[in-house]
Amino acid sequence: MRLPPFEAVARRGWAVCAAAGLYFTAALPAAAQVTCTVSAQGAAFGSYAPRGAAPTDSTGNITVSCSGAVGQAVNYSILLGSGAGGSFFPRKMSGPSALSYNLYTDATRSTVWGDGNAGTFTVADAYVLTSVTVTRNYAVYGRLFAGQNISAGSYADSITVTVTF
Repeated sequence: MRLPPFEAVARRGWAVCAAAGLYFTAALPAAAQVTCTVSAQGAAFGSYAPRGAAPTDSTGNITVSCSGAVGQAVNYSILLGSGAGGSFFPRKMSGPSALSYNLYTDATRSTVWGDGNAGTFTVADAYVLTSVTVTRNYAVYGRLFAGQNISAGSYADSITVTVTF
């Protein structure tokens, strides 16, 4: 089941990212079943100065919790959609005008987090369950680009988070 879990909202020069959850169950061979839940906490960009010289950075989080028998292998990739603008370079929040931003896998904001196509990268993880439930957190590094001449108002984009086994 996929829900639109990563939503970015800007109001009068500031942006807040909110998240809903994504739930799925992976059916493995009869003796081995792993259940995972995924949730996202958005990046709150705070105040955005349209004439500012520096970008506005923020960090969000994606949490993946997997449950099963101790010793079971878990292997997945986390993909982010391009949003309503249909492009990763850059992503666009829609509103009275377009507000350009992007989401990255790294704190230097050099690797665009996407679906693994068109020069984007995914985040992958593999581990063995050391307890009945293992929770992992993945930082999402956001950036609103500097110097955008935008109108005051509400801006929004919705990013789909997909976890594949």
